Amino acid sequence: MMQKGHKIGYSIIDWWFNTGKKDDILQVNSIILDETIRREIKGEVIGSRINGRVTIMKEAKIINSIIRGPSIIGAGCEIRDSYIGPYMSVGDNAKIIRSSIEYSIVLRNAIIEGIDRLEESLIGENAKLIKANKGNAIKLHIGDYSELIL
Repeated sequence: MMQKGHKIGYSIIDWWFNTGKKDDILQVNSIILDETIRREIKGEVIGSRINGRVTIMKEAKIINSIIRGPSIIGAGCEIRDSYIGPYMSVGDNAKIIRSSIEYSIVLRNAIIEGIDRLEESLIGENAKLIKANKGNAIKLHIGDYSELIL
């Protein structure tokens, strides 16, 4: 990385987690969001409420939704008719439609649609999660390129 001109840095932390486990990844995500996220809205917000420390990156569209912080919404995301947060990290170009999600990580290019309540979940890159029936809260850990239709 240094040979390619990237800056390398370090910081001393007072905690350690085994980030090979979903629960530890989610806990580290919440710590990082608590310590680093500030309110910054670069994307488009239409008919929505943004509560607390929320970062919305450029080209993201938040339409008829509620976002609670601390949360970060990646560049190019579309969030429509949904409730997001708190403690959410949403990767670039993800789409969340008619869903309610909290305390989770959604990686880039993932699509989540029609989920009544998703919590404590890790959704991989390019994963697709569609739910046709209404039901209870669900907790998932689905990998990259997975497709799950409930």
